[in-house]
Amino acid sequence: MKATLTSKGQITIPLPIRLKLHLKAGDTLDFDESAPFLKASKTISTEAWNAFGQEAVDPWEGLDIMEVMEDLRGPVELPPAAE
Repeated sequence: MKATLTSKGQITIPLPIRLKLHLKAGDTLDFDESAPFLKASKTISTEAWNAFGQEAVDPWEGLDIMEVMEDLRGPVELPPAAE
């Protein structure tokens, strides 16, 4: 895919790339000037970073690691010991 740089230094990011990267009008991109190629990353607002995970709940609160493992994998039947 190609994009043309305008005399004002603007480009239009092709629609398939905008869709793939979930870019929308008003999003901010951060350009890495140390990269040997054009590299841009979508920035995340401070509000979004601060809100991330705020509603997360520990589903295994109060359980030890062995109880958590059993809950995740279910009961384990070991083969009979070799004699």
